[in-house]
Amino acid sequence: MASKTKTYRLESEIDKCRVECNWKKAVELAKQGALKSTDIASTVNLLQSEMALEEFIEAHDPTNEANALTARQALSEADDTLVKLSEGNSLFKEQALLLLAKLKFCEGFYQVCLDTLEKVDLTSIALRESEGNAYKNTRLLYMVAECFAIKGKCLDKTKSSLKTKYKISEREDEIITCYEIAGDLAFLCLQQRDKRPTTPQGMGPSTESNNFIVTSLIEMAIKQVPVMHWKKGDKIKCINRYREMLRAVESRFAHDIRKTLALELAQLLLRSSSSSSYKSIDLNAKSLNNKAPKPMVYCPDKLFVPKTLDEEVLLLLLIAEAVATREAVLERNEETHELTLTNITAIYDLLALILVKRAQFGRLTESFEKAMRFSFQEFHIWYQFANSLISSSKYSQALPVLSECYRLAPQNVTVCLQAAQLCYEHLQLNQQGVEWSQRAVQCNVPKHFLARAYMALGIGLCLVAKDSRLNADRQSLNQKALEAFKTAQDLNPSDYLTAFHLALQYANLRKINVAIEFTKKSLENRSDFIHSLHLLTLLLSARKQHEEAMTLIQAALEEYPDNLSLLMTKAKLEKIVLGPDEALSTYQKMLKLWKDMHELDIADDGSDSKSKVRERNPWDKRSLAQITLNEFSERGSGSIRAESYAASRMEKALSDLASSMNSSFQPRAGPQRSWVIQAQIWLNLAELYLSLNQVQEAQSCVQETFQLFPHSVYVFFMRGLVYEHKGCLNEAKMCYENAISVNPTHTKSLYHLGIVLHKLGDNRLAEKVLRDAVNLDPCFHKAWFVLGIVLEATDHPEDASHCHMMGTSLEATCPVAPFNVIQRVMT
Repeated sequence: MASKTKTYRLESEIDKCRVECNWKKAVELAKQGALKSTDIASTVNLLQSEMALEEFIEAHDPTNEANALTARQALSEADDTLVKLSEGNSLFKEQALLLLAKLKFCEGFYQVCLDTLEKVDLTSIALRESEGNAYKNTRLLYMVAECFAIKGKCLDKTKSSLKTKYKISEREDEIITCYEIAGDLAFLCLQQRDKRPTTPQGMGPSTESNNFIVTSLIEMAIKQVPVMHWKKGDKIKCINRYREMLRAVESRFAHDIRKTLALELAQLLLRSSSSSSYKSIDLNAKSLNNKAPKPMVYCPDKLFVPKTLDEEVLLLLLIAEAVATREAVLERNEETHELTLTNITAIYDLLALILVKRAQFGRLTESFEKAMRFSFQEFHIWYQFANSLISSSKYSQALPVLSECYRLAPQNVTVCLQAAQLCYEHLQLNQQGVEWSQRAVQCNVPKHFLARAYMALGIGLCLVAKDSRLNADRQSLNQKALEAFKTAQDLNPSDYLTAFHLALQYANLRKINVAIEFTKKSLENRSDFIHSLHLLTLLLSARKQHEEAMTLIQAALEEYPDNLSLLMTKAKLEKIVLGPDEALSTYQKMLKLWKDMHELDIADDGSDSKSKVRERNPWDKRSLAQITLNEFSERGSGSIRAESYAASRMEKALSDLASSMNSSFQPRAGPQRSWVIQAQIWLNLAELYLSLNQVQEAQSCVQETFQLFPHSVYVFFMRGLVYEHKGCLNEAKMCYENAISVNPTHTKSLYHLGIVLHKLGDNRLAEKVLRDAVNLDPCFHKAWFVLGIVLEATDHPEDASHCHMMGTSLEATCPVAPFNVIQRVMT
């Protein structure tokens, strides 16, 4: 009795070694047992043949016909042994026949393989070994699965002998059935391996190893079924087969297969389905194969069932991502690591496609953050990560990521231009943007790219010039910018954007006729470019052609009816052409548009993965109020978004201090961009009310803005205007000084402070302040006029005359709004 128990335990241990593909250990145990028991002696030959066959398959793909001749030479001894074991009434006849069929397949004898399989009832073995879902012989079950895959492949190899289409179609159906059964049995086998009992107590350490892999035969069978359905034109069966396999209960040995299936199904759905033609998953649908045991599937009651195409694709990609990222971290083999990264790149590209469509940039960024653990030298993933950060408005984080992209691809001009754009448009790092533009200029790229590089350089030089305190430096930088724009124009004469920037530069230099020429050239190349339309409007107003400017801006607003920047200019034109009442109605329309935009911002801000279904597309936010904060800013206007990085830091510090000292003041909830735009509208409306001598209404507008941004330069400035209008000169002086202390380059505050000081009799200080104003903005004609008046009062008639002449000449080319309210865009 004790001897039988030991034999059973040894057989169990051998079986476990076979399940774990530990062939050498299985043979060693069989040889040890053969010395003690004749019952085990007969297994040695079978196991040695099995080991030879499996080790050959591990080194040579059996589905590749080129390996057939090598197999015939290497497996001749195993062939002879298995032929003997498969004859007569051997205890291992069944397994020997299965292994022999597999061996003949490796040798390329496909008809002999089919004849061998005819001697075995594969379906009966499968039913027997999986009966009641209890563990039986997992190795034998897996061998049957492989034999079904082999049978399908052999049927495919021998179908060329068939003469009729009906026979060929019948054969293809049989092949599909074989592959389906092979896949189902393989999944069932892997699930049973997860439930396999541990080594019995007293048998020593477990032989559990990492040798087991899903063989290429099984992988081929699993992947071929949906492909064959697709080739036959049955898209529904193809998709349903993928879904059926993915519903199988998870096994730790099937992670890689699940990742592949999920990725392939996601790609298939994106290529072949649309939102209207999509059919959701039917959990009650009958299985495609009922001739053999099925793997366990998840209970329908506990499953999340996608209802839309995007939901299913997203779910599949997240499953694939979870597996792929784990593999990439654990994988150390260089060749396999490259393959894994290729798959991961495909997954992340599709994730970007789906998440961007749903405006889920935050979720996309999280995915790329995980990918950074194994993407040290992978430019594509780093670049996609940078784009996701930009889309999530995480500009300060995106810049160092772009720097890494530049390190990986120093000749990629797009990276340089994108980094420059971040510096100019979002981070106010203008000098750093110039450096990125210079790198772009040095790239060896085609002319149209080089033209954009010079254009970016010109933009950066203009912005640096704007922040410069010395007039000589500004003139030098503006001249260099003009040369850069001219070079860009020469490299690509048909580029509407280069022509626009060249026109804007000439406009700022008050060369109005030349500016109009290049603006028209820009519009010839792109007639609907909003910034060129806006610029042409301002240029016409600079010629005092206000009616023509009004006609043009009304035409532009027909194309862009919700553009706040155009509406702001329209209100200023209406005040001149049609009167202040028309301008007031335009401001009312702007406040209504702001409300719509703010509600959309709030909806977006409060939803991410569980986003609400909105009536508007997420991208409509930009088209609703096509405006950036730069479009409201001007050197003399003192935008809520301060004109220099230092000034914006000062505003933020003052606001933080106010919040800490006064608990009653807290920043408004919701996106700050929205509140900034509202503040700009209120303050421009306040200026209009003051021009109409409606002081109380203007004061209310300023108070509304004060509630939003109590330490803004513009709020201090507008309070000063109200006090000045009321004749409270000392209070006005204090407000202007506060504005200048926050932003010393705010020319309008300097200008009005000079007026107040002159009225208070302090002409020497007024002269200094006004000279600072004209030094910062030499085109500020009003400051020149007042400086002339102050110089007259201090008995400097010649200097005063020069100032009046400057003011008169500049007023002749002064637009209704400063040219630099138009943002210098790169795209």
